[in-house]
Amino acid sequence: MPEDTILEARAELKYARISARKVKIVADLIRGKKADEALAIVKYTPKASSEIVEKLLKSAIANAENNHNMDRTKLVISQIYANQGPTLRRIRPAAKGSAVRIRKRTSHVTIVLRESN
Repeated sequence: MPEDTILEARAELKYARISARKVKIVADLIRGKKADEALAIVKYTPKASSEIVEKLLKSAIANAENNHNMDRTKLVISQIYANQGPTLRRIRPAAKGSAVRIRKRTSHVTIVLRESN
């Protein structure tokens, strides 16, 4: 393997039943941080998406250790992003026989880890 190749480990969660806007709040907190520091931040962040991001981060760390033989202490979150997934549309009855659309949003979350030098 050439030395200029940068190893990266990734974990993806697709169709998470939470809006991408809510996930981006937590993602912005941990972007660029070391993996262990990011885990500590996410664990004590009182947001709806922090549980989802924590589980995904643990998965990315496990992928890095087991699949790519990377050192856990050197791992850094190089990329984390949440894109909008398909929206589930539901109908709720409203006044005067009309109906209101409820949009249940989903998101696709991706975490990419790299080893720092």
